[in-house]
Amino acid sequence: MFVLMMMTRTFAQTEKITRSIKLPNNYSSRLNVIYTEVDNWKGTLDFYSPTDRTVATPLLINIHGGGWNHGVKETQTGFASFFKKGFAVANIEYRLESEGKAPSAIEDVRCALNYLIANAKELNLDKDKIIIMGSSAGAHLALMAGLSESDPKFDINCKRTDGIKIFAIIDKYGITDLSNENVFRSSSVQNWLGSRKDDPSFVKSVSPLYYVDEKSPPVFIVHGDADPTVPYKQSVELNKKLLTYDIKTKFVTVSDGTHGKFSDDEKRAINNQIWQFLVELGL
Repeated sequence: MFVLMMMTRTFAQTEKITRSIKLPNNYSSRLNVIYTEVDNWKGTLDFYSPTDRTVATPLLINIHGGGWNHGVKETQTGFASFFKKGFAVANIEYRLESEGKAPSAIEDVRCALNYLIANAKELNLDKDKIIIMGSSAGAHLALMAGLSESDPKFDINCKRTDGIKIFAIIDKYGITDLSNENVFRSSSVQNWLGSRKDDPSFVKSVSPLYYVDEKSPPVFIVHGDADPTVPYKQSVELNKKLLTYDIKTKFVTVSDGTHGKFSDDEKRAINNQIWQFLVELGL
């Protein structure tokens, strides 16, 4: 294996963030691929893929968290199990709250999804095996992008792709209903919604819970029941609605778990359960 070192600047800081991604020897990388441009902002993604596959490759799209107001893709490194399974990985950047209010981040994630599907042949991707994963605000965006599937509502800054079908969504302690009082009063939510926070219909339009229906893709959910940042009930309600529509779902509760602060043993157990869920879906 070789180690790929990546450095970037945060949106409001000058210090550099450095993380290491260990790539298998048979993997290549394409960094900062531009998937869309909005005014002076360029949406980029880092793409990792095996070089020795003769058949189309399943794809993981990863979205970082940070309350829609901070975070960069370069902080994300937990892809080893996906590399081991021969997945391609697209780790994406999106506009933060300082660069664009809601629904800008959703539009960006949708554009990244459309870009990857449109270029699936060149990138050797299996369009029938696309998994979207995120944590916290990144999980909210993963749910929005995945649950909307072929709905073009947010596809305004890129070429739309017809017939989008998501294999599964991995939701790690994500926000699902921004209209819920306990979530709505959060400063991160208020700032991201901006001037449209007082429009109930708009708030629901950027809430994943209201996109669940009988055609929704399977969803894996993990949440700590002592989360002080995103209420545990957000995942309870999402799981409940998925079950109402008979959507395949797996809900893992981390006892006394806070906001992603799980032990190494808990993380390993979660990872094993993710793969068990994906295998049960036919991966």
